[in-house]
Amino acid sequence: MPVQAKEYPRPLPRREWLGKLTEEILEPELPIVDPHHHLWDHPGSRYLLDELLADCNSGHNIVATVFIQCGSGYRTSGPEEFRCIGESEFVRAIAEEGDRRGGRTKICAGIVSFADLRLDNLDAVLAGQIAAAGGRFRGIRQIAAYDPAIISGSSYVPTAGLMEEPAFRRGMRRLPAHDLTFEAWIYHPQIPTLTAVAREAPETKIVLNHFGGPLAVPPYKRSEVFPVWRAAIKELARCPNVYVKLGGLAMIVNAFDFHLGPLPPSSGELANAWRPYVEACIEDFGAGRCMFESNFPVDKGACSYPVLFNAFKRLASGASAAEKANLFAGTASRFYRLGV
Repeated sequence: MPVQAKEYPRPLPRREWLGKLTEEILEPELPIVDPHHHLWDHPGSRYLLDELLADCNSGHNIVATVFIQCGSGYRTSGPEEFRCIGESEFVRAIAEEGDRRGGRTKICAGIVSFADLRLDNLDAVLAGQIAAAGGRFRGIRQIAAYDPAIISGSSYVPTAGLMEEPAFRRGMRRLPAHDLTFEAWIYHPQIPTLTAVAREAPETKIVLNHFGGPLAVPPYKRSEVFPVWRAAIKELARCPNVYVKLGGLAMIVNAFDFHLGPLPPSSGELANAWRPYVEACIEDFGAGRCMFESNFPVDKGACSYPVLFNAFKRLASGASAAEKANLFAGTASRFYRLGV
């Protein structure tokens, strides 16, 4: 029987609901680089400089952030393949306004935007992105997350076999010439394909977004998916050019459903739910290739920024000081060449 595809709209942040639970900040002095957030102005979900600063200033020591592609600010004219450069222009303006305001957080110290890696004139698009970002451009995200059971709500809707296309793989191998990295947003059945891509492009630094998207919506069941995901992660970790972001599990396709509760989840509840995924990735990749991420404002539909990073600190409570330094700031700073 064919799978019936379904759309899973993300829950929008609800300030009043999030305000029903507050926590004391754990380890408030620990430096943090948030390596994965977006900026946009969508109906019911505005997340621009003021909103980002409010989260960064909510108690944790956020020293820098990295903006990740989400389709914001694209140019509305000119050749189609160059319109994505508008996103870097849009984010650079916000970053420079953040610099003018001062404060301890280097807003959008790194910018990751889009380019279709299959283009014949890819190098020209990459050069345009680098120039537009004013020294902040660090990488490309071309979303590859595809599953026949899910109708994508992402800013870029991929074809089913994107990562298998020769032109895509050729483009992956072009990124190191521009000193750029690749963001891999995929679902867990696609991890073996990413492993093949990583082995074919060993000079390209790749970071797996959101634990590799372990799905738990129908027809998937968490209890059945976890061992499959675990084995795929272990094999992917054998590629030294691949890193992983620890976060994003509050998305609706992961089916933890925290947004449905009468109260927001506590940091302890989040840590307990996500611990198997975090511990598996740190075991296989090591703290030097793992980085905690907020995935805000997407995950803000399920939890607040202070509670989220408290959960990460609970999850890292058994780590050494050096491991914590990597998990919260060092790995991201090195991967994105932030110098913080």
